[in-house]
Amino acid sequence: MDNDPEVRKASDQFYAALNKMINGDPSHLANIWSHGANVTTMHPIGGRQVGWDQVRDSWEQVGKLAQGGQVKLVDQVIHAAGDMAYEIGIERGQAKLAGQDVTFEDRTTNVYRREAGTWKIVHHHTDISSAMMDILKRLQAKK
Repeated sequence: MDNDPEVRKASDQFYAALNKMINGDPSHLANIWSHGANVTTMHPIGGRQVGWDQVRDSWEQVGKLAQGGQVKLVDQVIHAAGDMAYEIGIERGQAKLAGQDVTFEDRTTNVYRREAGTWKIVHHHTDISSAMMDILKRLQAKK
């Protein structure tokens, strides 16, 4: 296992931006994400987004629902080889989404790629959160 300090720094930046998003400001995620057509995410609210436009839009949609909270990665493992790296761990936290309190503890995988000497995230995947899915279903039912 190569616990590359630069990948750890990129992870710290991602989770700092994720915490800002969970408090209603998703704009900081653009700084740590690659903006390529091949980036992907699979959120705890389900679905799959491919390409920077879809990934960015998904963060912005969640940011509009988020009204405060915090998330941290625990039990982190990082492995880097060449210009690719991944980390696994558990995302633990709580948030208020659409006025509803939700806690979570989800298995997570993040993939990073070095671009022009800087580590950028290219994939984020967490377990599905039934609590978050229920909130979204209630919101859809109100439309």
